[in-house]
Amino acid sequence: MPIISISINDNLLKELDNIQADYGYSGRSELIRAAIRLIVNESRDKRKTTGNIVALLIALHRYDIKQHVTHIQSKYLDVINTQLHSKFKEGKCMELFILDGNAARIKELSNELQKNEENDYVKLIII
Repeated sequence: MPIISISINDNLLKELDNIQADYGYSGRSELIRAAIRLIVNESRDKRKTTGNIVALLIALHRYDIKQHVTHIQSKYLDVINTQLHSKFKEGKCMELFILDGNAARIKELSNELQKNEENDYVKLIII
């Protein structure tokens, strides 16, 4: 099995170790392989989706950097049916997008939010 190295910040490493302990993974490598399998399967499902779709997109981020979401949002008004913004505990915000339109555009929006390190969590749910 090939060996790769990754760099992650201290907070993410701490979370990784907590998950490892909570779920009983034998080591970090086993946990990272499981996480990679999850994202590979999700990516496969996204690639199969074509045509017009309806979806929900959830993004969590710190309140002080919400302008990055607003910037991204402005580029995808053609597929955003509704957006709900909620500020909640510990200076965090949640964006809930109700999407309706071209699957490729919806996947672009999801991918752009996912790649942005300002977001703590991004999840696309295709209905």
